[in-house]
Amino acid sequence: MRVRYNAPATLTFALVSSLVLVLDQTVAPHLIGNLFVVRGTMSIVAPLDYVRLFTHVIGHHNWAHLMGNFAFVLLLGPILEEKYGPGRLLFMMAVTAIVTGLVNVVFLQTGLLGASGVVFMMILLVSFTNIRQGEIPLTFILIVILYLTQEVANSLRNDSVAQFAHIIGGVVGSIFGFYSSGKRAS
Repeated sequence: MRVRYNAPATLTFALVSSLVLVLDQTVAPHLIGNLFVVRGTMSIVAPLDYVRLFTHVIGHHNWAHLMGNFAFVLLLGPILEEKYGPGRLLFMMAVTAIVTGLVNVVFLQTGLLGASGVVFMMILLVSFTNIRQGEIPLTFILIVILYLTQEVANSLRNDSVAQFAHIIGGVVGSIFGFYSSGKRAS
């Protein structure tokens, strides 16, 4: 029996995110703060600000933050890669990153760090894995009720969690699910 790199997009995302955190905590102590946080404001002439719109999903504050996100990513990612393929899943993750980053810059002007938006995109998207034309999966409805309703309620609290990224990620995952229903990986 041999070990197989069964979900390349998911596993590479997890490994790169872990490596960034290791580097930040050892030899490059400001790496995450400099390259992996969407700032509250964005300069249209600063190329690094555009890069951060994508890279913020790779950086994490600490190991608990990373493990909280990647418990879901590693659980759901392989299922989604099997249905959509690694390229399409990476595209969906990149779109989710840029949408949550832009929403943060335009409406909230706070820092944004972590893969929570991608996690919620995956949570909503996985409910579409066995969808049939002309149907709305009951699992999708229940996940919306359970997860997104909880995030809307949590957004009323004053904490450092970006619930809006969870909500936006869930919306993006829902759009991808409805748009991609019935399509298989190629």
